[in-house]
Order: sequence, then structure tokens, then C-alpha cells
Amino acid sequence: MTRFVLVAGAWLGAWAWDEVADELRAAGDEVHPLTLTGLAEKQGIPAGQQTHVQDIVDAVERLDLREVVLVGHSYAGVPVGQAAERIADRLRRVVYVDANIPTDGESFLDDWPSDHVRKSIDEHDGFWPPLDADDYAGQGLTDEQIARILADGTPHPGATLTEPAVLTGSPGDLPSTYVKCLLDGEEPPPSVAELLRGERWELVNVDTGHWPMFSRPAELARILHESGAAR
Repeated sequence: MTRFVLVAGAWLGAWAWDEVADELRAAGDEVHPLTLTGLAEKQGIPAGQQTHVQDIVDAVERLDLREVVLVGHSYAGVPVGQAAERIADRLRRVVYVDANIPTDGESFLDDWPSDHVRKSIDEHDGFWPPLDADDYAGQGLTDEQIARILADGTPHPGATLTEPAVLTGSPGDLPSTYVKCLLDGEEPPPSVAELLRGERWELVNVDTGHWPMFSRPAELARILHESGAAR
């Protein structure tokens, strides 16, 4: 049995993992999907990036999890990578699902052209509004899946995207799996490609889009289950 903490990316909460969690539990794993502060059922609560890091650390410590696999999707790779460093004595592996990774002193938005996101945050009282339906096209999602994301997604606290990460080491120091969703680009970003050259990182490709917890839940669950067995 592997113990998982699952953290979805921008605009999403624990609900995004429903199908993956069901698959993992059916395989005998212990699963703890986590909603970060300011999102889903916790929307309206102020949050910065370190709030999200602490959300993850607190969940692991409150549940007294050992040999835990931390899973971060998209934006959530940034707080998950920082939290992993802080709970290293409880950690089995980190899994980044088509995710950004933290770099000390840099924010989520520093890693890609993001002036339009910063402008949107300024125009929406400090929040990044959810995407439109057209933005999910070509990502392997059905109309029903897109409708669910649109219905349940919530604005994302902007400060979590603009505040810098705080690390004492490198994400490359920890055993990690990077899941690359090929419809969102065939190659990992350069920062990830560099880490994959190290001995502690592995790459898994999935022929789907950026939201595999919706488009390929069974396949993603299998990858997570297998990663939990890796050492």
C-alpha cells in the first residue's frame, strides 16, 4: 500500500481527483486529495504561495503519513516541490504531473511568458479567473469533462503565482517522477529536462492533454501506483 497526497493545479480542488482516487483505492492505496487554501470549498480565504506549501506540510503531519508520495499537477508542482523538501523524512517520492517545478527565489510566473496572467490578476482583484471552454480544446477532454471543470473551477489566488519559492536544496535531490502529457507539448520544459538527467528522476509520457485526471484517470492512477512502488 502506498499513501498519496494529491494536489491539483490552478482553479481546481480535491474534487478534481475523484476518479483517480477511486482507482488508487481500488488498488489498495491510501489516498488524500487536498484542496489548497483559497480554492474550491476554501475559496475566499487569502493565500500566498507559502500558504499552499504549509497546507501540504500540515496535511502530511496531521495525518502522520510516512513513506508518502506527494503528487502535484501543473501549478501545484511549485508548492509540492517545496513541501517535499520540508517533509523529506516522511517522503517516498514526488510525482509532478505536467507540472511546474520550484526554483529558489522564482515564482510560478517567472518560468514562462506571463504578462497576460499578471494583467488578469490585477484586473480581477488579485485572482486569476478560470479559463474559457475554448482553452481546453485539443487536450483530450470530452465536452462533459470540460463542462465539469468550468462548473466547479474557482478563481485562483494571485499571490500564490507571484510570490517566490523558498528552497534550501534542489528538487533533483529527491526521488521524483515527471509525467509529461504529450498533447500539451512533446518535450518537458528545460528545467525539467535538466533534472531528468540526474539519477533520482524518471520520465513517464502520456498521450493525453494537460488535465489527465479527467481525460485519462485510470492510466494516471496506474502510473501513480507504479511510481509509489518505485524506490
